[in-house]
Amino acid sequence: MKKNFKGLAAALLGLFFAAGNAHSQDVPLRNKKNGAYTFTVEKVNDAHAVQNQNRTGTCWSFSSLSFFESELIRMGKKDYSLSEMFVVHHTYEDKADRYVRLNGHLNFSAGGAFHDVAYVIKNYGMVPEEIYGGLNYGFDSHNHGEMDEVLLGMVKAVVKRKSGKLTTSWKPAVSSTLDAYLGKLPETFEYKGKTYTPKSYAKESGIDPDNYVEISSYTHHPFYSSFILEVPDNWLFKSVYNLPMDDMMQVIDQALLNGYTIAWAADVSEKGFSHRNGLAVVPDFSKISPEQKKTMWDDLIIPELEITQEMRQKAYDNYETTDDHGMHIIGLVKDQKGNKFYMVKNSWGTESNQCGGYFYASENFVKYKTMDVMVNKNAIPKKIRKKLKL
Repeated sequence: MKKNFKGLAAALLGLFFAAGNAHSQDVPLRNKKNGAYTFTVEKVNDAHAVQNQNRTGTCWSFSSLSFFESELIRMGKKDYSLSEMFVVHHTYEDKADRYVRLNGHLNFSAGGAFHDVAYVIKNYGMVPEEIYGGLNYGFDSHNHGEMDEVLLGMVKAVVKRKSGKLTTSWKPAVSSTLDAYLGKLPETFEYKGKTYTPKSYAKESGIDPDNYVEISSYTHHPFYSSFILEVPDNWLFKSVYNLPMDDMMQVIDQALLNGYTIAWAADVSEKGFSHRNGLAVVPDFSKISPEQKKTMWDDLIIPELEITQEMRQKAYDNYETTDDHGMHIIGLVKDQKGNKFYMVKNSWGTESNQCGGYFYASENFVKYKTMDVMVNKNAIPKKIRKKLKL
């Protein structure tokens, strides 16, 4: 379903380039009934335009690169638009290798994590989107359904070892399949009058992957330590830092207020998540009448549950909070009652909702449904950094 959101999208985009008066602007979430949310901007940080991952499981690549692009803007480098499919190609190759080494005991899918992007930048470099768009299969937008199934079938066949042992052909076969769908990876390329390799382009950008860490908050591991986050898409077995929930929220808030943005992994399968309506909340349905439920998204400031550390843990332990979707938090706003919300850049296209592809997540939703976040370690408050020994 498509609607005309040009006016609201323009108002939202205006926030990113009107730093002088952004704090005084009221941002209407939607133009509906009198009870609709109206947000007052606290802080909005620069980000490039909303992209569309379309029919792929690559939200982690889109959100991470949007995050890194905002980092480059913060560093005074506004012209970088980075290739999501360069990352996807490299991670699929390395994931296939690990899948076979583990005899198939690994989740092999399109999913990934924020640290996958940092891993690719560190080990393989980066290229501009203009150089490697990853659309080599006759479509105008990303659609990986066939490619994902073909690759999965290949690695499953390799693990079966019908030949008795591994051949020397299977790795080139995986790479050639990725080349066929996404395009051959460039070894060198010309861009804006200069010749680069992916590594030299990444080096020139100034992004240091070692400056970025991931943070979570769960009680089954000690706080102020690190642990390997137990989610299927963590194929690299990377660790996150574990903070109490309130400290995690402090990291997010202080980073945003100081000009940094946040890569955000969260569960979006809740009844309180409605991208179409531009909202993510944790409704307290005991305070919402049956009649109000019918028009909840249209004309109600939705009462919410207060979230505790115990609620977070229970939802994770019971698979109610899963490693669902990667997004990019770029700002802080408040509704007319003073409740805190986060402005989130999604990767489902500009016409996916009435907010030009952005939505607003309440503080309670972020507390409850955050799986982990990636942040520049320099954005972490000093006291917390000291406890983490960063």
